[in-house]
Amino acid sequence: MQELNQSTVTEFILLGFATNPRTSPLLFTIFLVFYLLILVSNSLLITLIHQDTRLHTPMYFFISVLSMLDMCYTTTTVPQMLVHILSKKRAISLARCVAQMYIFLLFGITESWLFSIMSVDRYVAICHPLRYKVIMSRRVCLLMVGICAAYGVVGGLTNTFFAMRLPYCGPNEIDHYLCEVPAVLKLACADTSLNDLVDFITGFSVIVVPLSLIVLVYINIFATIMKIRSAQGRIKAFSTCASHITVVTMFAIPCIITYMSPGSDSLSNSGKKMALFYNIATAFLNPVTYSLRNKEVKNAFLKLMGRSRAPE
Repeated sequence: MQELNQSTVTEFILLGFATNPRTSPLLFTIFLVFYLLILVSNSLLITLIHQDTRLHTPMYFFISVLSMLDMCYTTTTVPQMLVHILSKKRAISLARCVAQMYIFLLFGITESWLFSIMSVDRYVAICHPLRYKVIMSRRVCLLMVGICAAYGVVGGLTNTFFAMRLPYCGPNEIDHYLCEVPAVLKLACADTSLNDLVDFITGFSVIVVPLSLIVLVYINIFATIMKIRSAQGRIKAFSTCASHITVVTMFAIPCIITYMSPGSDSLSNSGKKMALFYNIATAFLNPVTYSLRNKEVKNAFLKLMGRSRAPE
């Protein structure tokens, strides 16, 4: 890390979103409301899954892990963004920038692989229902989550190390609302071709590979669903898959564009807007698309509120 010590930049300026004194309060309110909804909805979902024994299944275990990741993922960036919207000074120290970059990658990569694990869970539930509880044991579920976290740790360290080993000698204005790797690399005072390659390889291994696994899994799931004789059964199975596919798409496509096309000037202005999709939008939609419309979750909520169960 000798190059890091030689850097003349001690802090970066996060430009964020262009605002004026009239629109700043409105933008602040919008992001604050979304952030609070993310915290409340995901916390409620975790509480319901923990309290109701009927939700102690592999599927809801993975959903609870996803909710925790979403809250951590957004907390890494949104509170700072809210402060900067109302503040004239939008500076962030080099150390905080590095920490934010790593933590953001850690949770993002972990969540990317968790999506693929959740598709495997749906595959076992639909294609091998009689062996579901045996295959998806608690030990296996914990092991899968551990593997996802390990990918997050290694991938985050790799990208952060290669980004921050470069010298940064000015300018120091990042055209983003967070210290994301592609945006920071534009300020490096050295050739970033190696970093672009690292970003592409990392993006391929943590986005394209899990996404390909999800596609292969769903091909098998759909083949099994088409064999179900009951139309109601097919609709229910398709509904479960549609929610997962929708959220994965919203998360994966912006990530692919951002991390597998680094150094592209055409994406400089849209990068921070894309980040809103996989950083905020998915965290907001996950509880709704996965569980808040689910009858089992509704029953758990009514039970928590002390009311009778919804009719089966």
